[in-house]
Amino acid sequence: MRVGEALVTKGNKTMDNRPIGFFDSGLGGLTCIPNLFSELPEERVIYFGDTARTPYGSKAVSTIRHYAAQIADFLASQGVKMMVIACNTITATCLEELRLRFPKTPIIGIIKPAAVKTASICDESNNIGIIATKVTIASDDYNMMIKEQDPHLNVYSKATPAFVPLIEEGIIDNEIMNLTIRYYLDDFIRDNRIDTLVLGCTHYPLIRKNIQAIYPQLRIVNPSYEIISPIRDILTEQDMLAKENDRENIFYASDLSENFVNMIQKVLETEKSDLILKFKNLDL
Repeated sequence: MRVGEALVTKGNKTMDNRPIGFFDSGLGGLTCIPNLFSELPEERVIYFGDTARTPYGSKAVSTIRHYAAQIADFLASQGVKMMVIACNTITATCLEELRLRFPKTPIIGIIKPAAVKTASICDESNNIGIIATKVTIASDDYNMMIKEQDPHLNVYSKATPAFVPLIEEGIIDNEIMNLTIRYYLDDFIRDNRIDTLVLGCTHYPLIRKNIQAIYPQLRIVNPSYEIISPIRDILTEQDMLAKENDRENIFYASDLSENFVNMIQKVLETEKSDLILKFKNLDL
């Protein structure tokens, strides 16, 4: 535990004011943070986005594991009480390795909570679509975890690799993005009669409005929201909830671009909040 971070005892409860560490290949994991602050407003965050090396979704698994270990080592050095892998690609390739590397630190991946949610709202009459990066789709984790809940569910997958670089460049409210969505999804949704779509990359909630406008009939599952429930459960079970902290949140990037800072402010709507934000560049 770093100097200045403390466990505070309140009656029989221990409050843990250390930050939660979130990390992603870039800025997509930011979509988890507003949900955390809405559901657990006392918590604070250290976020790392590997913007210099994004996207991860088409890289070799060995490379992704090397990068993820570097980031997790850094977050551990900052004294985080929990790590949240706010990236489907890293979750699919690195979750168990990181849990072995840090056996005393709770580490949550983003795939299982969304898979559990999807299975809970679907039955055999539904057709579930998973869209994600190439690596996440190749892992087949969503399909396997959804069918662990109910083996009779119908699951179809589609790699949509161009979304991440476009989102990282801020090309969102733009006809280029809408054309890319239609390029990937028109045939996929029609041919498989998709009615429930899982956004299998944390970047994708940033284009949820685009997708919903083009396909208003779709029911959309957002893993960036579903991950909050297991975070709350673990913090509660292990008496690690925060209390009365200073709400300082630090956002690191391996390439602290203007776009990264602007996206943080857009996603968190900082003009409407009293969040204390710091931005730092970090070369791993």
